[in-house]
Amino acid sequence: QVQLVESGGGLVQAGGSLRLSCAASGRTDSINAMGWFRQAPGKKREFVAPITWSGTITYYTDSVKGRFTISRDNAKNTVYLQMNSLKPEDTAVYYCAANTGGFIVPMMTATTTYNTWGQGTQVTVSS
Repeated sequence: QVQLVESGGGLVQAGGSLRLSCAASGRTDSINAMGWFRQAPGKKREFVAPITWSGTITYYTDSVKGRFTISRDNAKNTVYLQMNSLKPEDTAVYYCAANTGGFIVPMMTATTTYNTWGQGTQVTVSS
């Protein structure tokens, strides 16, 4: 099994930056892909960015392109989400997720692709 723990959330002013971390433990060798999702109050959980285990394939939802960057440190079994130029609309609970059962690239943005989820970390962007 794989366990995920997110950290790095907090309160930041619009235009500021935060760096989220997701530390994986357990059977990390079984991870094929990881992704970041977010969920604002009253809204559906949405895709933010995925990354393959190799780190060679990444995508971003349109609303964060040019501002967010996903990366992975395999040696530390950790993925990161660098968030710059934050907007109040980015306020949400951010979740890290992992796929350990196989995936196809076209499904990397789907919640159903991921079978393991972290507890979430709150990001609040003030105006």
